[in-house]
Amino acid sequence: MTRTIHVFDRTVHEAHDWVNELTGRLDWTSERDALRLLRTVMCRVRDHLPVNEMAQFSAQLPIILRGMFYEGWQPKLTPVHERRAADFIDTIQQDVGDILDYRGPADITAVFKLINARISRGEVEDVRANLPAQLRDMWPEP
Repeated sequence: MTRTIHVFDRTVHEAHDWVNELTGRLDWTSERDALRLLRTVMCRVRDHLPVNEMAQFSAQLPIILRGMFYEGWQPKLTPVHERRAADFIDTIQQDVGDILDYRGPADITAVFKLINARISRGEVEDVRANLPAQLRDMWPEP
């Protein structure tokens, strides 16, 4: 007899909701590509945050996305001190530039808008406050 562990079911459902919403916001056809963009942008934001802020932000993510958020994190290399939005965009381009639907900054902004819709306003404001001015300008206020 197989038993269901409800926390697993719930987090899978929540992660699907995030990815499906982002796919719609992007008007893309591939949920896999949308997840890849979401992960890439979240990890790039993560690398700009102090550890305490990173932990507070990730606590509001579905468990599966939280795991992706921390995957590959190297504490000794963070926070990064990148100040220019162009550098942030270029780093993301390196990871997702082969996605046919990818349109650059507009798609990154779609990820920010998803986060605004899914994370508490106060936490979004805290995360944005930790980013350089040019990156805050890319991320719409919640």
